[in-house]
Amino acid sequence: MSSMNGKVVCVTGASGFIASWIVKFLLQRGYTVKATVRDPNNLNKVEHLLKLEGAKERLQLFKADLLEEGSFDSVVEGCDGVFHTASPVKFTFKDPQAELVDPAVKGTLNVVKSCAKSPSVKKVVLTSSIATLLYNRKPRTPDVVVDETWFTNPEFCKESEMWYAFGKTTAENVARKFLSENNIELVVINQALTIGPLLQPELNASASIILNLVNGSETFPNASFGWINVKDVANAHIQAYEIDSASGRYCIAERVVHFSQVTKILREMYPTMKIPYKCADDKPYEPTFQVSKERAKSLGIEFIPFEVSLKETVESLKEKKLIKFC
Repeated sequence: MSSMNGKVVCVTGASGFIASWIVKFLLQRGYTVKATVRDPNNLNKVEHLLKLEGAKERLQLFKADLLEEGSFDSVVEGCDGVFHTASPVKFTFKDPQAELVDPAVKGTLNVVKSCAKSPSVKKVVLTSSIATLLYNRKPRTPDVVVDETWFTNPEFCKESEMWYAFGKTTAENVARKFLSENNIELVVINQALTIGPLLQPELNASASIILNLVNGSETFPNASFGWINVKDVANAHIQAYEIDSASGRYCIAERVVHFSQVTKILREMYPTMKIPYKCADDKPYEPTFQVSKERAKSLGIEFIPFEVSLKETVESLKEKKLIKFC
């Protein structure tokens, strides 16, 4: 790996699933990382970061609040680049505005405002989502290829009450407009549902989907998702920062797989586990579609196969003793 000794970067929401891997890879490459978390003194949340190779010498933890304007000012000062990953991923919630939309949109605006105040910040890499591409009333079928020119329609998300997609889409639009006006480069990573080994101690939303399938669920969802390994996602962020010509959006998905196929693969891998055979509804299976890999490959992403990502996720859940049926 190339060494970038001397470069200082910031990672927001550093204790999260994707962010933890970004921090790990940045430290391996010789960066000094200023990492924001909600509470640097909560060892349960940050100990996995402090144990990373190079953390003692080059990792600094800072307290920052997404909803507090100016909270990131002192952290991004002196940073060459900022990886903004802090944004909640939740599939169940009571108040979508407070739990999803505000942290995504206001949080992103607060971070980019801090970046604009610091003359040192040259590039921002935003952790967005494939959800900011998919929801626009365009049909998705096996022969359709989704690429970076697709944009989710926020109004359609509102009508359909798809609050996660609405928050992420609005946040991406806010970042693009503000940073363009302030002459700071923005690169956006639009990753699919991200699985793979967990560095953090607690369960994250995407791993919980796999955990549910292997922990005695009676049914699987009638849904087709794009899937990607967290290591590929973290690597894409760093390449997007390091490659001078990287710009715009990058879809990152290894494959689109329906849950009927996910459970079939799991049954073959783990024949003693109780994996569901039955779909949650009797409707025709939601069709799969394709996601373009062209731009992602320009970042040097080679794509870990979905089967490997799935196995790594289950093995990680086993290590953390979260799986009941083995």
